[in-house]
Amino acid sequence: MDLNSLSPQETQRFLVAVLCLSAQLRRKDGRAGRICARKWLTWRQLHGDNDQLLQELNKEDRKGHKNFLRIYPELFEEMVERLTPILKKKDTKMRRAQEMGLKLAVTLRHLASGNDYTSLQYSFRVSKSSICWFIPLVCQAIIDTYKPEVMKCPKTPEEWNDIAKRLASKWNYFNCVGALDGKHVAIKKPKGGGSLYFNYKKFHSIVFMTLSDAKYRFLFVDVSAEGGAGDGGTLQKCNLVRAITNNQAGLPQDRNLPNDDEPIPFHIVADDVPSLSSRG
Repeated sequence: MDLNSLSPQETQRFLVAVLCLSAQLRRKDGRAGRICARKWLTWRQLHGDNDQLLQELNKEDRKGHKNFLRIYPELFEEMVERLTPILKKKDTKMRRAQEMGLKLAVTLRHLASGNDYTSLQYSFRVSKSSICWFIPLVCQAIIDTYKPEVMKCPKTPEEWNDIAKRLASKWNYFNCVGALDGKHVAIKKPKGGGSLYFNYKKFHSIVFMTLSDAKYRFLFVDVSAEGGAGDGGTLQKCNLVRAITNNQAGLPQDRNLPNDDEPIPFHIVADDVPSLSSRG
């Protein structure tokens, strides 16, 4: 995949944002209210952001395009091409199918700005009910298409050893295979969720756990734990942590530190969380 418009770090951060949004959407209950067809919605090609503003930014201000959607026009066109076979819909007698570029632009703008569906409805001239329906589909298609390429977790001793070498070279810290941390992502309280998602910061959330290498690139992302789970509970639900604890992650054998004769296990660094064992 040609990602000349984004650095690896930017690409991975973008994918993490998609993962978090997708997880949020899966936990929302109910659907947006139906909106009757309105005349101003039919003027999308004349006044909508996708058909007007984005086209101007594409031609005249590439940096503005990136600021608006967080990606350059070249990557946007690539994404449209790759996602179209997955999400393309057929025209019906009642209406024309919305083009992939429009759905992708609305989704990326939501990720970039956090604008709610009502705001996006007016700027892109797409009904709120349509936005509510297609944003989760676009997010999932992005995950399925790009995750295997830009976020590969090491599985063999050789791959983990390469990560450790880069950390040792840049940070002078040895036998380390990554830095682990978590982030609370705010969500609306799920129906019937009780206190399950209510965290110690006093808001409802889900937690995604990430493992990063020496260049701040994500090697692994887990979006599954409820915000109400403590550090121990969050770690227990993390697939990577379970694999390491059960000696199934493929970590290298213990190795001596420089100028030392005592073998030290390969390990992960983290902030103040319950200790983990690199061996079962």
